[in-house]
Amino acid sequence: MTILGIDPGYGTIGYGVVRADRDRFTPVQYGAIKTPAGAPMHLRLCELYDDLCTLIDTFHPEAAAVEELFFNQNITTGIQVAQARGVILLALAQKGLTPISYTPSQVKQSIVGYGKADKHQMMEMTRMLLGLAKVPRPDDAADALAIAICHGHACRSALYKE
Repeated sequence: MTILGIDPGYGTIGYGVVRADRDRFTPVQYGAIKTPAGAPMHLRLCELYDDLCTLIDTFHPEAAAVEELFFNQNITTGIQVAQARGVILLALAQKGLTPISYTPSQVKQSIVGYGKADKHQMMEMTRMLLGLAKVPRPDDAADALAIAICHGHACRSALYKE
């Protein structure tokens, strides 16, 4: 199964396409969609939508996973990220995908086995699970790959329960 993982944002949106085959994960493509700082928000959202649709059309994922938003103290940034996440969900739905959401702690639990793992542990374990020589960059892409792997683990667990 080909899974598209997305780490939402509005300036930098991480994406990771992973091929999941039982217990094995193979990276297909990863990176970040970047929107220009200072551009009006509506134009940034349009660019995000167009770029995400192009990714979906290029890699034809069978599943999509998106990280849930985690608000810390900056509510203005949180609102902007929420707007971008809405555009991400819209693009996925219009391309026929049903996005599954995971909280940051669910992703950490799935990847590291500990829901409060730190960033370094997450990135290193993602690198190891994908057999990469280096930790994926930017960080947003590594997060997106971890989200895709988390979904692969969840799908596998669901199959074993049946």
